[in-house]
Amino acid sequence: MLKILLLLTFTEICAAQNGITFSVFTVTSKSMTVQWKGPAGASSYKITATPKNSSKYPVFAQFSGNSVMGSVNSLSPNTLYTVQLEAMDNALNVLSSAKTEETTAPEVPSIIKAYSKHSDSITVEFTEVSGATSYILRAESGDFFFETSVSSSPGTVVLLQPHTYYMMSVMSVNSGGRSQPSYPIKAKTVVIAPKLNTTSPSNDSILVTWPPVEQAVLYTLCIIREGSSSRLKLNTTDTTVTFDDLEAGTTYCIKGTAWDSEGRTGDDLTVCQITRPSTPDVTSVQVTQGRSLGIAVYWVSVQGAENYIAWTSNGQNCTSTINSHCYIVPIECGQNHSVSVTAYNSAGPSSPSQPADYITYPCPPENIWVEEPTAGNCSLVWDEVPLVEYYMAFIKRDDGTEKSCNTTETTCSFFCMCGYTYLTTVFPYNQAGSSPYSHVRNYTTIPCCPRGVTIKLVSTDTLEIMWSPVKGAEVYQTTAKQTNDVIHCNDTAPVCALSDLRCNTAYSVTVTPCSELRGCNRTCTPHTQETAPCSPEILNMTQTNSSTYRVLISTPNTPNTNYTITAIGRYNVHTCKTRDRSCDLVQLPCGSVYEVTAVATTAAGQSLPGYSKPLETGPCCPTFVNVTQVTQAMTNVTWSTGSGARSYITTLMSSRGYAKCHTLDTHCLMGCITCSTNYSVNLEAISSTGHMSECKYRGFSSSPCCPTGVKLYRRANNSLRVYWRSLGLQIHNHTVELYGTGANYTCIAAAGSTYCDIQEETCGDVYRVVAAPVGPNGIKVNFCQPRTYSVPCPGSNAGMVISRGR
Repeated sequence: MLKILLLLTFTEICAAQNGITFSVFTVTSKSMTVQWKGPAGASSYKITATPKNSSKYPVFAQFSGNSVMGSVNSLSPNTLYTVQLEAMDNALNVLSSAKTEETTAPEVPSIIKAYSKHSDSITVEFTEVSGATSYILRAESGDFFFETSVSSSPGTVVLLQPHTYYMMSVMSVNSGGRSQPSYPIKAKTVVIAPKLNTTSPSNDSILVTWPPVEQAVLYTLCIIREGSSSRLKLNTTDTTVTFDDLEAGTTYCIKGTAWDSEGRTGDDLTVCQITRPSTPDVTSVQVTQGRSLGIAVYWVSVQGAENYIAWTSNGQNCTSTINSHCYIVPIECGQNHSVSVTAYNSAGPSSPSQPADYITYPCPPENIWVEEPTAGNCSLVWDEVPLVEYYMAFIKRDDGTEKSCNTTETTCSFFCMCGYTYLTTVFPYNQAGSSPYSHVRNYTTIPCCPRGVTIKLVSTDTLEIMWSPVKGAEVYQTTAKQTNDVIHCNDTAPVCALSDLRCNTAYSVTVTPCSELRGCNRTCTPHTQETAPCSPEILNMTQTNSSTYRVLISTPNTPNTNYTITAIGRYNVHTCKTRDRSCDLVQLPCGSVYEVTAVATTAAGQSLPGYSKPLETGPCCPTFVNVTQVTQAMTNVTWSTGSGARSYITTLMSSRGYAKCHTLDTHCLMGCITCSTNYSVNLEAISSTGHMSECKYRGFSSSPCCPTGVKLYRRANNSLRVYWRSLGLQIHNHTVELYGTGANYTCIAAAGSTYCDIQEETCGDVYRVVAAPVGPNGIKVNFCQPRTYSVPCPGSNAGMVISRGR
């Protein structure tokens, strides 16, 4: 292993007092160079190298305070020294110091001699020195510089240029470093070896060529036969040499060396070359029988042959590497050819052997066919083959029945039934025997029409046709024809599904058996089948009354088609049937959602449902509505929940005005009510999609009007009279109630009366007076407002009534 060594030894940095540091920078056999970093204030430095295990004197050197590196010389090689660095001031007082140990390099070795045996290396013999652990060899030539490490003498430097001068030197190495180079010696590498190229132009010669070698003046070639000690040496200045009279199929090794003008031999190169083999002799050629016609070629093996190739006169060949025979398969039949054998090795081929003749068996006829001039009468016919004495024809039916013909003609008649496949072959014979193989031809008679054809409508647009298989049919072609449109399928199975047919259409369905060779039987009877009716479309849906909806549909089928309309709800299903364009769905409950579809039905089957459309019936009316009067001008209306309704509009109508509210609740507080008025009660139930149901209920009469201008008077007979004015067109009875601190009084005034008298028992009381009409149902209006009066006893103000407020 080559190494380039650049040995610069750095020892461990030493530290001492006052921060001084130093290290050994490099070491040679007689010197050491150290570098340092001293303390501030140092004016000079002193380096002392003391042999550690020797009685030799110490060596020292002194440097100025600006120095950071210095060398100590005159040291002994391969010696361990204690190196001390001292930093001193102007008075030569030591400020700080540091120590380390280092070994000097070994002594410088000397070169004994240097020589080159190879064009890329120089070997150096040198003196070995004490203490050296290894040596470094250096080669220099111009700008070229190369070093390699060796353990002892001699050592070799490689990777050099051929026929080139180099300055060689050697250095010794130990743990401390390397010595100075020895005194150099000049040495020159030798020339390279010639690059020999060899060929064997014949089985007894070898041609050697090489490109000229630079600086070479002479070449030496030495040839030796493999396994022999005899050799032939030849000197030449040419670059081409031919060796003759050699043994065939034998390996020879040739070594080449070049000489320079100084008479030095360079590298040598040895190449080995085998001569071409001798010509083999063919011993026999045999025709072989089997699946493929072939020949076996036998020959005598020759020395040095690696493989053999046997060639026929028509260009076929076979190869063998171990045996002395090979097989050529297939070969042509009915022919007379010859075969030759050539031996090969890495040098090339031998001369071909003398050709050997052979004859093959007769060929089978290329063309065999069956003719059927009339149904059932067939003839097997084939092309005439040369060199044939007679033919054997074989006709085998696919059920196992077989017929054969022995004839010198080229035809053979036989009876052929429909729906069968016949395998036919012809073997020709001559004096060498029969052809080892023959072409087989198939002949299939036209298949018969299938029986038991059934047609079933499996979906609205698909017919499933089934039939019994027939012999000889390889594929069945099923067609459904309607005017100019033909839909068909091809399948090997006795079943077919014809889909994507037009609805409500009668198709002529035919099953046609086909064979690849004979085609299709177009005489089979067709069958008629009608497809399912077309799907009707819902055109419109209108409500004719509260529970009846009329559905208008399209009628894409024949007039005798029945249509069924179905409304599917969450809890019930409603249907109606028609042959016309409309149909009524009755008794549909309010507040329901239905999906309405239409289906057509004929004798052929039922159509697919048409596209469905949603039908939402109006929301249900509440079962009751209650109107309660809260004040004379305000009522509270409540009602039950209507199924399917999300919001409600309640209206109270009269000739004197109306009140209305729109709410999501089932109650509503309504103002603007006129007293003593008859109102009609209407309610609209509205679904979430906007469907509305109008609901009417029993009328509502507002309460009689409360009287106005109520006055309280004292009369002379100790009685009190309450007076009022009546409002409204209707006349009602009135009730008057007086609530005092001492007594309470009540009186009833007849209809049409506007006052009421009350006999007072104790005078001077304060009364709370309420005058209210009595409705037709005998119930008093309870929301008339009271008035408060103070009535003094008879005196200076007798007959006067003072109101204290309302």
